[in-house]
Amino acid sequence: MSVSSTQSIPDATDTPRHVVIIMDGNGRWATQRFLPRTAGHVRGVQAVRRAIEGCGRAGVKYLTLFAFSSENWRRPQEEVSLLMRLFVQTLEKEVGKLADQGVRLRVVGDLSAFEPRLQDLIKVAEARTAHNDVLHLTIAANYGGRWDILQATRQLLKDQPELAQTPDAITESMLADRLTMAWAPEPDLFIRTGGEQRVSNFLIWQLAYTEMYFTPTYWPDFDADALGQAFDWYRHRERRFGRTSEQLAKKSKY
Repeated sequence: MSVSSTQSIPDATDTPRHVVIIMDGNGRWATQRFLPRTAGHVRGVQAVRRAIEGCGRAGVKYLTLFAFSSENWRRPQEEVSLLMRLFVQTLEKEVGKLADQGVRLRVVGDLSAFEPRLQDLIKVAEARTAHNDVLHLTIAANYGGRWDILQATRQLLKDQPELAQTPDAITESMLADRLTMAWAPEPDLFIRTGGEQRVSNFLIWQLAYTEMYFTPTYWPDFDADALGQAFDWYRHRERRFGRTSEQLAKKSKY
């Protein structure tokens, strides 16, 4: 099969256009300080603010944060309830600031599991910031990568039921266009705090060519310097997208 050498190859720049972060280590941060795990989640909200501000200053256009996975419902009920309350409180307190800063907010995932009040707050926040374009902030909540691919497949077959009889006609773009973040470019830089080194069912379709950065720093301690270190690491990566180093060197001459 012949594939064009320029097919689906994005431009590589020193600053990542799209950064995604798994904000891990809140509970362990709290446990080390003999605090309840919920205290780590409260402190983690401050790190969210720092990440938004840092990415905005660096010129990042898209920032996606994994706030609550579809597997997180298995956690202790007290912790889940606190996370839901934090989500509500943060939307109520922070949306005005985001709107003033030119940030567009979207929330992706299976939102039907959330209480009506939270669903309404999400809709209001998205509508209030819909005109902004400085930074596109996406919060993944009750999200799973497998769920995303499954819902995209179901939507494709609903839209074009004849494809069930002609599966060879299905293309990657048909499915990609129905993923929950179809409007955003594929991530350039993936950051996971807390020391774990896995993607944990996060954007598993979209991360195919993303640079993976893992840090032992717990999310509440992830500050401007830590973000800067991740960006420095990214700048030294050679993003080949299937090509050779020699091809990249030749391309850079022109």
